[in-house]
Amino acid sequence: MNDNTVGSNASSGFSRRAFIVGTGSILGAAALSGQASAAPVPAPISSGAHVPVLVIGTGYGGSVAALRLTQAGVDVHMVEMGMAWDTPGTDGKIFANTKTPDYRSYWLRTRTKQPLSNFLGFPIDKDVPRYTGILDAEDFSGITVYQGRGVGGGSLVNGGMAVTPRRENFGAILPTVNPDEMYNTYYPRANAGLGVNNIDQSWWETVDCYQYSRVGRKHAQRSGFPFVFVPNVYDMQYMKQESAGSVPKSAVDGELLYGNNYGKKTLPKTYLAQAKATGRLAISPLHKVTSVQRDGASYTVVIEQINTTGDTVATKVVTADRVFFAAGSVGTSKLLTKLKANGALPGLNGEVGKGWGDNGNVMCGRANHLWDPTGAVQSSIPTAGIDNWAAGGAFAEVAPLPTGIETFASFYLSITKNPNRAEFSWNASADRVDLNWQTAWKQPAIDMAKSIFDKINAKEGTIYRTDLFGVYKTWGDHLTYHPLGGVVLNKATDNYGRLHGYSGLYVIDGALIPGNTSVNPFVTITALAERNIDKIIATDF
Repeated sequence: MNDNTVGSNASSGFSRRAFIVGTGSILGAAALSGQASAAPVPAPISSGAHVPVLVIGTGYGGSVAALRLTQAGVDVHMVEMGMAWDTPGTDGKIFANTKTPDYRSYWLRTRTKQPLSNFLGFPIDKDVPRYTGILDAEDFSGITVYQGRGVGGGSLVNGGMAVTPRRENFGAILPTVNPDEMYNTYYPRANAGLGVNNIDQSWWETVDCYQYSRVGRKHAQRSGFPFVFVPNVYDMQYMKQESAGSVPKSAVDGELLYGNNYGKKTLPKTYLAQAKATGRLAISPLHKVTSVQRDGASYTVVIEQINTTGDTVATKVVTADRVFFAAGSVGTSKLLTKLKANGALPGLNGEVGKGWGDNGNVMCGRANHLWDPTGAVQSSIPTAGIDNWAAGGAFAEVAPLPTGIETFASFYLSITKNPNRAEFSWNASADRVDLNWQTAWKQPAIDMAKSIFDKINAKEGTIYRTDLFGVYKTWGDHLTYHPLGGVVLNKATDNYGRLHGYSGLYVIDGALIPGNTSVNPFVTITALAERNIDKIIATDF
């Protein structure tokens, strides 16, 4: 692996009821992390406003665009469907704990939809008030897509694993992009901008909160698989302090899927903070773009302002000289698919909506022997994985299961070389965008993950857990944390994200990447955005 990649090789009793109660709010610690309770941002965009640049979404791609444009002297306004997570709730914290989801946890749902839906045969979801919470579990035919909602997008709810792909895999990820410029310039720039750092491996070897990961290493290496450490955007020095009890706990307290209150370097602390410091950035949370249409040399944009229960409280019409679509793979793809179909942007080409993939995500758990406890205290920030990409098409993140009690279980999120791709389409009769993914398309991902875990189970004499994703269900094949594609680079756009047929319209997020990155995708999304905005500023501004 190159220097920026996944890393280097690393050398009782309890009652059944207590176990269930202790895990009653488990969430698949699998791959997300974040920021929670809303405060109104000063001066949201007003109807009739004209802005030089409007950025739709505040995730990785949009934040890169906002920073580089404002640094270049361009005024930027960002609109974000979710909230600005900057005000504590009644418990004094901005974000809810992974183990106790509440109104802050889910986007406009009345019942939680936890990635791990069951434990020991019991369902663990619960009713919650409808609220513009931080995690969206968006259901399509055949798949649920987990996405971050709020200023900072996916950075709020992912596990922070900041992985640069192996260079030898890059040609399959972005075949029309020069790997030299990515690995020499834009991956390093992205890692610096995101605040990527590495765990102290000597500390990792002894601290209680990574016992689960050390068990994962032992089992991987005994079966002959490479075990690799992975960089992260969590502040590893802060984690040392919280583990020692000298600062408020966050990762060590299991905070993950519903935001992270202290140690994680999310986009509001990195790219967006720098962009705001220029004095040229404004952000309007709880604003959702519903239409973009060309109007002479500029674009007319219709925006709905919503409240925290999802009701529309105002409809605004603004104009923008240039518009960047950065609403995430699903949000950008859905919006452009709709605008092409309903005639607002009829000149978009036939590639819009195509090439969507799930990054090969599939989850599983293993039941370990009593002599292999994984620890009652588990950091929610994953730091390592099993790399069988070359031989079996899978990279398996050794993920936490932060229940607060001993589970004797190992849990994994696998990223696989699943070749299946889906397409978004406009459903006029239902007034919505559909995705034609089929659950059966997960089978290649399962087979690739089995190339690791069947062998480990055979070596260790262990079995798969079948109580995490339903009743007698082994594989978490119903979801993805890593949506990619839908507006693929150099197909639906040119080779820098300019939408064909419309000068001044750009895509700059994960929708550009055709379905797979071989690792956790946000560093690649960030680096590609850095590359593209460099070119766009140089030639279009």
